[in-house]
Amino acid sequence: MVNPRFTEYLVYIGNVALAILIGLALGALIMWLGGYDPVKAYTGLFETSFNPSDYYYFASTLSYATPLIFTGLTFAISSRAGIFNIGAEGQMYMGALGAVIVASMNLPPPLILPMALIIGTIMGALWGLIAGLFRALRNVNEVVATIMLNWIAFWIIEYARNYGLGDPRRQEKTISIPVEGRLPLLVENTELSMAFVIAIIVAVLVYMFMWRTKIGYYIRVLGAGVKTAKYAGIDPRVITLYVFIIGGALSGLGGALEICGRPPTYAITTAASNIAGFGFTGISVSLLGLNHPILIIPASVIIGGLLAGSRGMQIEAGVPLEMVMAVQGLIIIALSVPGFTFLYRRWRVKKALKGGESA
Repeated sequence: MVNPRFTEYLVYIGNVALAILIGLALGALIMWLGGYDPVKAYTGLFETSFNPSDYYYFASTLSYATPLIFTGLTFAISSRAGIFNIGAEGQMYMGALGAVIVASMNLPPPLILPMALIIGTIMGALWGLIAGLFRALRNVNEVVATIMLNWIAFWIIEYARNYGLGDPRRQEKTISIPVEGRLPLLVENTELSMAFVIAIIVAVLVYMFMWRTKIGYYIRVLGAGVKTAKYAGIDPRVITLYVFIIGGALSGLGGALEICGRPPTYAITTAASNIAGFGFTGISVSLLGLNHPILIIPASVIIGGLLAGSRGMQIEAGVPLEMVMAVQGLIIIALSVPGFTFLYRRWRVKKALKGGESA
């Protein structure tokens, strides 16, 4: 007899494939209406992202996937607790700022990289803690709190770039991480660094944390409902703080790794253009990966490929950046739908079972 869980996942994979086709079709329609050749555009996209014959482009896909793993994990942990934390964007900004602050210090070369990652992680965790305190102590909606904190973080790093941490020779960026504080590249002359390996390790550790530790169990119990958590003797406020601190730490680490491991600038650029968007895109990554730490890895590679292939669409078909971003958005939204509906159906089933037990 076929395992129902296996059938469920098989149907989900089919829905993801269908979502990709729908997203591609909608994107093609937009480009065609705009007077551009969608076949050339998509050829350029796939040749500059998922091209196994050219290591540079595939390495670019993996480099874009790296920060998405961290922000996807942030959203996944909060979702498992029944919390809608969309603050990964701001938490990543603060992590990146932490790395730049360390770069401004006169530290011994061997300490630059570890201190950049530690300070970045701490700053991300503290930024997440602010939203956690609002939610746990004052019951402030986390969506409102995290959106506001995202913008505050954005303007903090912009202020820092203009006043204090800016590169005196290049006003469009902050000071760069010194050579001694940079992560080694996995593939020479690409953007892929050891940050990708660290992201994989962190994803595995988060899986073990969520399913092999007491705190991870408490987080999942909280996701079943506040009343359930209280009945089990768990303080929802404490676990809420854990969720925001851990999520913030993950995104903060991701931001620090972007600064220490992504050439060529190794800095925060104007309007955070080199790190902007990873936090929000991580939501789609988490949904596509069903809020599972391990499944988030392939999900991030898929969406990372879409981001990496944007240059190919512009070069091969002459599609303007604004239209490329619109097409990417359509495909990413389409990819999010199967994961959302899958998780929603599971939630409805669990809710029905709880109702039946209480009756």
